[in-house]
Amino acid sequence: MNSNKKKGRIIGVLFLLNFITGIVVFQFLQGPVLFGDHFLTEATSNANQLIASTLLGVLMGVNAIVIAIILFPVFKKHNSNLAVAYVAFCILYFIAICIDNVSVLSMLELSQEYVKNGSTNAATYEILETLFYKKHWWTHYFSLLISSFPVLILYYTFFTSKLIPRILSGFGIFAATLLFVEIFLSLIGHSIGMNMMIPIGLVQITLPFWLLFKGLKTK
Repeated sequence: MNSNKKKGRIIGVLFLLNFITGIVVFQFLQGPVLFGDHFLTEATSNANQLIASTLLGVLMGVNAIVIAIILFPVFKKHNSNLAVAYVAFCILYFIAICIDNVSVLSMLELSQEYVKNGSTNAATYEILETLFYKKHWWTHYFSLLISSFPVLILYYTFFTSKLIPRILSGFGIFAATLLFVEIFLSLIGHSIGMNMMIPIGLVQITLPFWLLFKGLKTK
């Protein structure tokens, strides 16, 4: 089997794993609990769920770095600066995920303390609930913002190297740009709408299957 095609199929599996893991973590394990109306009471009863989500989050970050390392010699043949930048931003993304996970565990700890002692200091815990919720909102959206950079570099490198069809890599650039714009506007209080996240979801599920069946193109 051609080396590029083999690498393409390996990273296709890893991309698919990260895509599925991201849905599980944010849509099922964390989202309903931490972005609900009463995380202060619900987090404790879902403690194992939240701890599992942080471990899966770390796995996502590690997978991203592994993908970047596998692609490094391939990308280096086309543009060494982009190859280095992709690895660097994947590492930065991993750090952002870890920071977000610390925020998740902090919310869980606050919830556990509230369940033990909340009846005596209810007003104080309600203030802390708001503060911890806002802190997590910032760390979560900051990690999403950081994630747009390696994705943009990935598809731009694919586009210039023609390792995958340009229609796919071009749409990836478009989707990553929309992701960055939406998250950035959300951070400054001017969100356009979560519909802008749909293109990145479509391309991130299409790419793994393309790589699994076709691998990376060879010259």
